[in-house]
Amino acid sequence: MTDPQALDLPNIDLSLLAPIDVDALAGPDGPRHAPRILVLYGSVRERSYSRLLSEEAGRLLRWYGCEVRTFDPRGLPLPDAVEPDHPKVRELRDLADWSEGMVWVSPERHGAMTGIMKAQIDWIPLALGAKRPTQGKTLAVMEVSGGSQSFNAVNQMRILGRWMRMVTIPNQSSVAKAFLEFDEAGRMKPSSYYLRVVDVCEELVKFTYLVRGRSSYLTDRYSERVETAEELSKRVNQKTL
Repeated sequence: MTDPQALDLPNIDLSLLAPIDVDALAGPDGPRHAPRILVLYGSVRERSYSRLLSEEAGRLLRWYGCEVRTFDPRGLPLPDAVEPDHPKVRELRDLADWSEGMVWVSPERHGAMTGIMKAQIDWIPLALGAKRPTQGKTLAVMEVSGGSQSFNAVNQMRILGRWMRMVTIPNQSSVAKAFLEFDEAGRMKPSSYYLRVVDVCEELVKFTYLVRGRSSYLTDRYSERVETAEELSKRVNQKTL
């Protein structure tokens, strides 16, 4: 392990952090490159707890051997306010296309995910030409809140993950009173919440190895094959004018 961010885990007992058994998940012919994970967070505050949580998740994912990229939502226009060739929109879509799995981290505001989080998801299309930026990819969801523990934001993101045809892992993280869970340096303190974050990251990596080499087969649908056959039939049987 040479990535300095992956080694910067002062509140983790590294002797108990188990490496991923790729052979148990990927199969003999499965891809072995580092899983590509995109991290999205839903706040632009100077001290954003969703960003701090996303950074902690990123360090853990790097320890598990992932290649991690994080999208900065600052400057992202509202959906449909600009053309899709806007630099921030193009950056987000390119990252979504690059990724094999994602982590979505949102604050809970007024009992829901933030508009900043939703705007990022709304800018990622279900289909873009021949590409499907999210279908068959893995997803982990996390939230932070200023009060007692809640699951509104993660539940909403699960619905969106299903709508985007992603494989949303069973585990999730909800950090209550987030202002108490991070130190002055922005690092997450040891707690049961932190243990759950580690669990979520570990499970995401496992599911990504399990799914990514099989996603094309898993997302092959009868309804789409029927539609394709009908389109082919129409084209072949067109009358010559």
